Amino acid sequence: MKFRLRRNDDVEINIINLIDVLLMLLIFFVMTTTFQNKSEINITLPEASKEMPITKLDAIKVNVDAQSQIYVNDRALLNSQLPTIKQALYDALGNLSDVPVVISADAETPHQMVIRIMDAARQLGLVRITFATRIVAEDNL
Repeated sequence: MKFRLRRNDDVEINIINLIDVLLMLLIFFVMTTTFQNKSEINITLPEASKEMPITKLDAIKVNVDAQSQIYVNDRALLNSQLPTIKQALYDALGNLSDVPVVISADAETPHQMVIRIMDAARQLGLVRITFATRIVAEDNL
C-alpha cells in the first residue's frame, strides 16, 4: 500500500478587510467623541449689591371705549393720534422688550382706531399683539 503524501496547503486569513473595518470604526469613534473645552483663564467676577429685580409686565393693556378714548394700562391719553399712542406704549414698555399688547376695543369702536394702535405697537417693535374678547353663550348666538 502506497500512501500518498498530502500536500499541506497553507491556509491564509485575509486581514486587509479586517484592517479596513477597524479603521472605519476608529474614524467613527473619533468623529463622535465630544471634547471638553476648558478655559485656561481664571476669572474672578466682581460682586454687586442685591437690588430689587425688575418685575416683568404680563402685558401692556390698551382699552378703547365707544367714544374712541384710548387708555394704556388704565391711563387715559390726551388724544388718539399716532405719536401720542406710540409715546404712551413706549412709556408703558419701559426698558423691557417682547411684551405682549392686549387690545380691548368696544364693539362700536371704529376699525381705524384699532389699526392705529397696532401700527404704533409695530413701530416700537411690539409684534405680540392680541385682542381681548368675551365668551358668548351658545344660546345667544
